[in-house]
Amino acid sequence: MAERSIVRVGLVQMSCTADTAKNMKRAVDGIRTAAKKGANIVCLQELFRSLYFCVEEEYSAFSLAEPIPGPSTAELQEVAKELGVVVVAPLFEKRAEGIYHNTAAVIDADGSYLGKYRKMHIPDDPSFYEKFYFTPGDLGFRSWKTRFGRVGVLICWDQWYPEAARLTALAGAEILFYPTAIGWARDEEEKTRRHQFEAWQVIQRSHAVANGIPVVTVNRVGTEANLKFWGGSFVANTLGEILYEASHDNEEVEVVEIDRDRSNRTRVHWPFLRDRRIDAYEKILKRFGEE
Repeated sequence: MAERSIVRVGLVQMSCTADTAKNMKRAVDGIRTAAKKGANIVCLQELFRSLYFCVEEEYSAFSLAEPIPGPSTAELQEVAKELGVVVVAPLFEKRAEGIYHNTAAVIDADGSYLGKYRKMHIPDDPSFYEKFYFTPGDLGFRSWKTRFGRVGVLICWDQWYPEAARLTALAGAEILFYPTAIGWARDEEEKTRRHQFEAWQVIQRSHAVANGIPVVTVNRVGTEANLKFWGGSFVANTLGEILYEASHDNEEVEVVEIDRDRSNRTRVHWPFLRDRRIDAYEKILKRFGEE
């Protein structure tokens, strides 16, 4: 039996509180809502179980971490199996004593745990002090075959790196998911806000174009400490066209149709992968220039 070409992706854009149990319930409710709307694959936002604790360096936040697989993946596996949906679940992973990762678990529609992606690029900016918490990922750029197609996952800061998107596409991903937690400083002027959001969206749309695969980005909303998370979750097709864009302020659950067959049509007409000069790229392994 041929695989379905049309896949319906669900995006759960939500705000979070300090109550992790409440956040989990709201995330599960979002998955259920997306499933009722016909979703086949549902993606949650980065670190959805808690407030975005990286706004400061605080040792107590390490208590939020858990093993993967672990309690949260077990709960979401039951939900995925019940609803027959694939779930992309970004979590704070405790790998070992003193070793933590920003990680996304991939759960298939039969409830089976397929594996995880560990965030590779770790920022360290005002209000985004992630290097204090997260060890850089060491599992590489991957994809997983699910009931509804092969998916790849990158996380937030990974969005800015074309190398990450390219390597995930080369790993066979048919859809690229970016769970995210990004926002503006509360006192940011409107012009700067607009420029930041547009740059963020454009770079991800360019990954869709360069690799001929759709991109699905799920961000959070709400104000936490000095950050206003800008929402704006969106789906871009293989031509970089916006199929859906969420608001900057509201919690939203949306389902968007993606045609996986369109990747082949796009790549035939825009054969960027064909024309890559893989014999000439060795200098990309240098930090910057050389004599």
